[in-house]
Amino acid sequence: MGSIVSFRDLDAWNAAMELTVTTYGLCRRFPRDEQYGLVQQMRRAAVSVPSNIAEGHANGPGLRYRHHIRIALGSLAELATQLEIAMRLNYVDRDTAKEAATQLARARQLLHGLHRSLNRQLLTRPLTFVVLLGSAFAIARLLS
Repeated sequence: MGSIVSFRDLDAWNAAMELTVTTYGLCRRFPRDEQYGLVQQMRRAAVSVPSNIAEGHANGPGLRYRHHIRIALGSLAELATQLEIAMRLNYVDRDTAKEAATQLARARQLLHGLHRSLNRQLLTRPLTFVVLLGSAFAIARLLS
């Protein structure tokens, strides 16, 4: 894997973008009277996932990045629920729903991995600071 320069380099963002395109495609099949109901909700939830990944990445490593990843995970949960509603209402056939559910699971897996990675970075950062601070005190003592 190469270095990550942009949010576009993140597998989680790319998976979320694919899921968004799939969501828009399946929403085109919904009845007209759902255009301002379930369709809008599903599209908003789908768009929220890659948008929050991008916004979090733009904030740089830290708590705000993790916050945006958690929002993206919440939007995925919303979309999963909305997809199930659409299936129960027979707006989506099983094969289409299965494809979307597979993409959703992949995006969730990648987002959880990104979240774990961010957690590890945050855990090691304070230790590095403490080690450096401890070294500074040790050097100061030697010099005094």
